[in-house]
Amino acid sequence: MFGDPGHAYVYFTYGNHFCLNLTCEPAGVPAAVLVRAIEPREGIEEMKARRGVEKVQDVANGPGKLTKALGIGRELNGEDLVTSERLFLEEGEKPRRVGSSSRVGISSGTAYRWRYFAEGSRFVSPGKPSRG
Repeated sequence: MFGDPGHAYVYFTYGNHFCLNLTCEPAGVPAAVLVRAIEPREGIEEMKARRGVEKVQDVANGPGKLTKALGIGRELNGEDLVTSERLFLEEGEKPRRVGSSSRVGISSGTAYRWRYFAEGSRFVSPGKPSRG
């Protein structure tokens, strides 16, 4: 998380699954954005098989589900999201409306609305925002 901006920060959490973050500040500043969900557009059958689910909206609608569906593990930690051919970002459609809420699963900082999502999307992670 202290690395150059535009890189993957992948970590193992709760002894159960990986999470994908995108570093977003200069090297030495610990700042990253957790990717909580995606709307699958390609490779859907492979993602369903990795996750063992049938509904496309359940394939990657949570941080651990997302990394399992995409096959993301510790080996992609530090990957340059600009130059990599293994893990990268693509421009997509802009959502009509962007919603915000407090983050999910935290006990401090609940007053901050640092969770952003495409309002009305069936692919948004189902976690409930924290309450302060």
